[in-house]
This record gives sequence, structure tokens and C-alpha cells, in this order.
Amino acid sequence: MTQPEPNYKRHTARYRARRRAADILFEAESRDVDPVAIVEDRVVLARDPENGVAPIADYTRVIVTGAAEELDAIDEAIARYLSDEWSLERIPAVDRAIMRVAVWEILFNEDVPNATALVEGVELASEYSNNQAAPYIHAVLDDVIQAQSADNPMTSHTEQAEDEDAEEPVDPTAGQTEDPAADLAEESSDSSDS
Repeated sequence: MTQPEPNYKRHTARYRARRRAADILFEAESRDVDPVAIVEDRVVLARDPENGVAPIADYTRVIVTGAAEELDAIDEAIARYLSDEWSLERIPAVDRAIMRVAVWEILFNEDVPNATALVEGVELASEYSNNQAAPYIHAVLDDVIQAQSADNPMTSHTEQAEDEDAEEPVDPTAGQTEDPAADLAEESSDSSDS
């Protein structure tokens, strides 16, 4: 039984921009160069039709620039939700690149619905990575989305605790007089009363 030909025409311009951004992030990591520099090089090369380099879509440039600027936060979010047996450095580079694109969209691009970022990331993983990648990428991206959710009890509890701490700063000199000896005498009389 033969498999049907993939229908690449159904992919939107944004999907293709995400795919190109993942390619560039992968290349940048493999070559240890700045991904924004790769984009700029491709823009220059694409101006000459003899080079055979496809033009860089605006959204590809936005993703690559955004992901490069927020790389530490993105990698921290990915690493937080990986299995205990895995570290960010152990997963395949192509999976890192795909997750970086999707996590950037989830955390830093309000124009893209979280569900869209998740589905597109899983589809890229299905297309470019091994069979095990799509399920764990789905799980990581879903966890990142859930952590951003207003319904998340962990998020709202943490934010509420931070707000309470921020509202009432602790003053270490509260209740003290200018005379330390008088303060000590008052403390010892308070403790003897109890």
C-alpha cells in the first residue's frame, strides 16, 4: 500500500514562515552563529536571483529575531517541562528549534492563539523529526500553555503570593525606638509577662 502524497499546498504562509524559522534556528545552533545574522545574509542573497535563495518572509524574520532575543526565557520554559530523564541539551537539535519557535509564539506573540502554536509545532515535529518527537513536543507545549493559563492554580497562587509580598514590605526597624537599650528592656519585660 502506498502512502498518499503530502498536500503541501494546504500549508499557510505562516506555517511556511515557522518552518523556515525552525530551519534557521537549527542552522544557527549547528554552526554556532547568530540566527539574526543568518536571516540578514539570506535577505542579501535572495536579492540576486542567480543565488537561488528564497526570500525571507517577514514573519520568519519576526520569529527568528524574537526567539533570539528571548532565548533564555524560551529555553527555561522548555527545560522546566521536559521529563526528568531529559535535559534541553539531550533532545535533538531539530526538536529544540521547533519548540523554540512554538514557545516564542506562546509566550511572546499575542497575535497567535496558543492552540495554533501548539498544533503547528506538533505538525512541524511530525514532518521533520522522528516518531517519538511529536508526542513529547505536544506535552511540553501543552504544559507551557497551561502554565500561562489564568485558571492554573499554580500560576494564580504564585502571583497572589507575590502580590501580597509586594504590597506589604517588611520594615526591620518597625516598632523600635532610637534607644536600643530601651528596646531590649521592653522586649525582656514583654517576655517575662507571658
